[in-house]
Amino acid sequence: MADIAPAPRKESLRDAYGETLVSLGEADANLVVLDAGPAGFAYTRAFGARFPDRAFVVDPTGPIMMARAAELSLSNRTVFANTYAVLAAGPAYDPVRRSICPVRANVKIVATHGPPDVDADGGTPLMMEDLGLMRGLPGMTVIVPGDAPTTRSVVRAVAGFHGPAYVRLAREDLPTVSDGTFALGRANELRGGSDLTIIAIGTLLARAVAVADELGRVGISVRVLDLASVKPVDIAGIVRAARDTGAILVLEEHTVETGIGALVAATTSENYPVPVRRVGVPDVFAESGETEAILDRLGLSTSRIMDEAWELLELRGKVQ
Repeated sequence: MADIAPAPRKESLRDAYGETLVSLGEADANLVVLDAGPAGFAYTRAFGARFPDRAFVVDPTGPIMMARAAELSLSNRTVFANTYAVLAAGPAYDPVRRSICPVRANVKIVATHGPPDVDADGGTPLMMEDLGLMRGLPGMTVIVPGDAPTTRSVVRAVAGFHGPAYVRLAREDLPTVSDGTFALGRANELRGGSDLTIIAIGTLLARAVAVADELGRVGISVRVLDLASVKPVDIAGIVRAARDTGAILVLEEHTVETGIGALVAATTSENYPVPVRRVGVPDVFAESGETEAILDRLGLSTSRIMDEAWELLELRGKVQ
């Protein structure tokens, strides 16, 4: 009987972010942190305790935070602004569009409560259309890490360049499925394969790896790409995957209307057309509940992913 690999350990992406912020703050005296809320977020409190003169709590509605972030960036500061996705891409969207992106302000927006993983926090702070909005802003970098090691690399990467960025972090602890390799504009290949490619982001990355490993046990070779760098996107990597494997399955905890599935489909249709299936949030608003149950109810279950993968393999004649 074949050995069964142990389940990956889970880590907090938000804690990984907070720890990395402190490390960056020690190296860069010009790095400041803004929090929305009466007491700030738990994962940035360590930065506030270590650098109280560089941590600020501002109005939680969003626009005031972004205006303040843009102002601070004018004094040669690297600004990390932390809030909910629904605020960053909702009420704060206009000041981000008018005050941050046009001048390439050095503001890194770190948003939580985007994907449906908030459990008892309720559906109000959820926003599953934020990536499409932020990706459409000229000059905005958009990143969605899928585990804690990648989060650490992402935070260092965005701190290392001048300009705006939007980083979406999952609230839930996620399985560690990578070694943290990350580069802007490059998709990280977590599994090599020639029969099918699965491209995933965020909370669905671990499910992509699990499905690929399960198919591997029956002789199906599946490539898994972590598309954490949503913008800039790895066009060459997507086209190479299309050419090498002939079909792509895209997984995202975002509306399929404007998410990475639409991005991948557009990229392949213009460069190397192949069948592309999209597993993402349908045209509905968010709801709260137990994370795994909500993901399953939205059609993002592992069984649904497996069914879509199998249909693509049948379409390519890889299975019967």
